[in-house]
Amino acid sequence: MGIRADLVRVSHLARRFVGSLSPAAPPVRDELWAESWMIPAEVALWRKMANHDRRHSIAVARRFNASVDDRELMAGALLHDVGKVDSALSVPGRVTATLVGARTDRFSRYLDHERIGAEMLSEAGSAVSTIELVAGRGRYATVLRDCDDAR
Repeated sequence: MGIRADLVRVSHLARRFVGSLSPAAPPVRDELWAESWMIPAEVALWRKMANHDRRHSIAVARRFNASVDDRELMAGALLHDVGKVDSALSVPGRVTATLVGARTDRFSRYLDHERIGAEMLSEAGSAVSTIELVAGRGRYATVLRDCDDAR
């Protein structure tokens, strides 16, 4: 990564951190919009995510929806961070894991959230395209990453 890319990434992570400080749930209308894209088992997983992660997933999915209007892919956009639930890390723990790497089992699980999320969705009966997107693979993976890293 170049210096500019590093600065963009740090800026993105700083905004995510500040946004994570609010305990507020997403607005009901946003939750209803998000849940309309998912099957019941996916909604159950999405509801396990912390409020700040659900707010973030809605913002990412709205950007993603500007390019994609497919239920299965939208579910993947909304659930792209669901694997982070497995690590049960607090926000400071997540920051630490991001900075120091996979030094503990929980840090490793947090950093491996794409694979873990894909496994969770496979067990939930999600579509292959949803699972692939959450795993960071497939035709729309780059689009999702761009939406995730957007300002």
